[in-house]
Amino acid sequence: MKNRIAIALLSAAFSFAGVAHAEDMVFTSWGGTTQDAQKTNWADGFTEATKITVTQDGPTDYGKIKAMVEAGNVTWDVVDVEGDYAVQAGKLGLLEPLDFTIIDKTKLDPRFVTDFSVGSFYYSFVIGCNKDAVAACPKTWADVFDTAKFPGKRAFYKWSAPGVIEAALLADGVAADKLYPLDLDRAFKKLDTIKGDIIWWDSGAQSQQLLASAEAPFGSFWNGRLTALAATGVTVETSWTNNITAADALVVPKGTKNKDAAMKFIAHATDAMSQANFATATGYAPINLGSTELMDGELRQTLPDMQAETQVNADMDYWAEHRDEIGTRWYAWQAQ
Repeated sequence: MKNRIAIALLSAAFSFAGVAHAEDMVFTSWGGTTQDAQKTNWADGFTEATKITVTQDGPTDYGKIKAMVEAGNVTWDVVDVEGDYAVQAGKLGLLEPLDFTIIDKTKLDPRFVTDFSVGSFYYSFVIGCNKDAVAACPKTWADVFDTAKFPGKRAFYKWSAPGVIEAALLADGVAADKLYPLDLDRAFKKLDTIKGDIIWWDSGAQSQQLLASAEAPFGSFWNGRLTALAATGVTVETSWTNNITAADALVVPKGTKNKDAAMKFIAHATDAMSQANFATATGYAPINLGSTELMDGELRQTLPDMQAETQVNADMDYWAEHRDEIGTRWYAWQAQ
């Protein structure tokens, strides 16, 4: 380990946000209510237990991670990223291997554990509907793509990521266990049939606004956002049929100056109680296998892990391998 005094002196030379002293660390996430919950339920308790200050930064930026690592000037210690990016970045040498003598991976959902990442939380893309704004709510992905039976605008996630392409293929009759490799030609052909009826959302808050206002009275949403919206009084109907799971992941950029603190933070953030508290606050599912036992039984019923019967697990390894090529085609299609 580098001399701690030298690191402290080096850190003091920088005044911009996001650089921590050696005894401190920086946690970076996407902002909004999710990062607020991560701070309250993970970082604050970690600081209380260890006296290590956790500075919040964001939003997550993959280009910035790459630039930091390549420049040898890493100022983010733990970062919340998308699951497929975590797999890709690990293979590209941008991440530190996790120390599983500190992080107990035996307690974590194995779907979301790699050598370089563990799940932050997991969620499902589900079909959400504002019941007060329509005569009938769609129940399946085929319904969402049926503009004759369900006229009007429908909301979908704007960015290239697991979820929308799988939904299009399921709507077109592809069996859940036959989705991969993704038939992109077929998916985009299906998406073409509703392209003019799509309103894209780029954040969870925007998706809630679209549904609550009935600008898009139904569509594809993160399950936690629907739970939160329903709590405000909006009459939300959620269909879990073929809910498509994906996960965020916690990673440590290669070259962090606070590796030990980073590993301890991840261990704390993924322990049973921290995950249970975060899940209670957000409606997203915990990745610690013991967390649901610590949660309210009624709330548990709203989580993806209680909807496994028709669940579709997005293939993160496939997305990691094809992330860039899918993204290129996705944004070109959107721009047409």
